Amino acid sequence: MIMKTVLQEKLWAYIVHNNPDLLLELQEQNSVTAYLDEKVAGILPQAQQMLSVGTPAYEMEEFCLNAMTEELRPSKYLYVLSVLQEEFPKDFERIAKTGILVHEVLNMLYACRQTFEDLEFSQASEDDRHIRYAIIAKVHEYLT
Repeated sequence: MIMKTVLQEKLWAYIVHNNPDLLLELQEQNSVTAYLDEKVAGILPQAQQMLSVGTPAYEMEEFCLNAMTEELRPSKYLYVLSVLQEEFPKDFERIAKTGILVHEVLNMLYACRQTFEDLEFSQASEDDRHIRYAIIAKVHEYLT
């Protein structure tokens, strides 16, 4: 039971920092616990197997977290945040000072959703400059 709790806490922390859009969606649907339970239940047999053969707990936890978050990477939220920070530093500072940075980045992310989908944003394409330019344009549009 301790292992399940540890994995749920690690997954929760990952989502809070990397995918607050998912967190908001899960909260709106009252399904945070169900999501965490489902993800951890799916990896728990492998975790138990790893520990039974002597894998150190930290290695097992890292493996499990990577497996549970694979479909959440790359983070569109962090991508938009980095675009804002790097391409619009004055706007970033202004928004950060108001205390609503996460909220505003989420709004920008929602404004960019179709672009991410149309350009098939993924781990393989996250360094594609065309995607970056398209997201920069959407963030600029949002800010003006």
